[in-house]
Amino acid sequence: MGKTQIRCLFLALCLAGLIPAVGIAAPPGNAGTASAPAPASALQGYLRQGIDKAFNLELAAATALFQKAVELDRDNPLGYAFMALGHLFDYELSFDLQKRIRDQEAMLMAVGEALARGQARVERNPRDGQAYFAMAIAKIVKIRWAIAQKRYFIVAQETTYTWDYLLRARAEDPQNFDIYFPIGLLHYHLDHLAGAARFFSSLLITTGDNQKGLQELALAAQKGVLMKELAQAELSSVYTYYEGLPSLALAFTLELKEKYPNNYNFSLSLANILAEIGRFDEAFAIAREIEKGIASGRPPFVPQLQPRYDHLMGRILFNQRDYGRAAEFFEKALKDTSIYNARIRTSALVRLGMIQDARGNRKQAQEYYNRALVVDGGEGFGQVEAKRYLKTPYAPRPKDPAP
Repeated sequence: MGKTQIRCLFLALCLAGLIPAVGIAAPPGNAGTASAPAPASALQGYLRQGIDKAFNLELAAATALFQKAVELDRDNPLGYAFMALGHLFDYELSFDLQKRIRDQEAMLMAVGEALARGQARVERNPRDGQAYFAMAIAKIVKIRWAIAQKRYFIVAQETTYTWDYLLRARAEDPQNFDIYFPIGLLHYHLDHLAGAARFFSSLLITTGDNQKGLQELALAAQKGVLMKELAQAELSSVYTYYEGLPSLALAFTLELKEKYPNNYNFSLSLANILAEIGRFDEAFAIAREIEKGIASGRPPFVPQLQPRYDHLMGRILFNQRDYGRAAEFFEKALKDTSIYNARIRTSALVRLGMIQDARGNRKQAQEYYNRALVVDGGEGFGQVEAKRYLKTPYAPRPKDPAP
């Protein structure tokens, strides 16, 4: 299998609607020192509180809580796995290059600790479902990092174990509904691969299943404890983009925004959904809130969010069929060349291509779609759309006014 196929195949492991989380410092003292097992409820409580703080972008508080989870039971791989996951989010979404380097180092260290402790646990008790779950999370973190680094041998090597860990975790701990988030993620997104990538995924991982994936994600969103919000965010994303049913995404996103009012990601998602279903006044109101936050510079708003605001405005205006003004905002978004806004550039290029298709300028549209496909770090739904519209020109729905 070629590098392109491998990249597409394992991209399914990292298409979740990632929410900015906190980078967790390595635990002080001797990490190898054994400690008495802590009550599962206490450790899970610290992780749950840490997740809530991280989702609300209260980073210092989240750091302290994840740290407590690790210190509570240094032999438990679950604390290290969530530490690694937190570092991955922070690594991918950080605007500071030096901090990204530090997060990468801490992330890989936490992955190693989670896997070492997980292996030790299953050697003592081969039916330890929590240990398999923790190792699966750690493996997914490492795979996502390896994809970003274009280290495809590591991707293939690590994925060999991930699906097996998930199946063992489900078999040994069927009441852990968090397991259904990564399982559902794989079932859903592997069903959207094409050609050789889909064939090899069925051999190396599992057969994709769109409906089963949605059902498993819904189960995690309803009954999950630690991955409930990630499952909700993923359902919001797939219903909005892949399924083309933004009305079904609305309830999830409203709940997330209300629960985590400090997280601008949910504001951006909600405004996009409102624009998709024609509630433009509400979408513009949220956009104005974001614009004011960026202008004020109050945390967590930073100037680097400007391209995301420009892209949002372009999306709202595009849905209103105000193509001229929408194109202006998409062009503004393209001026930012940072790696952390790569997917924003990809999406802006696709929308500019769709505008050209709507105007009957097929050659110019194809140029934009091809540009979107070569954006480094821009993998995701934007490039899926670009491929689709290269094959079949975008056309506004019949009821929409002409551009």
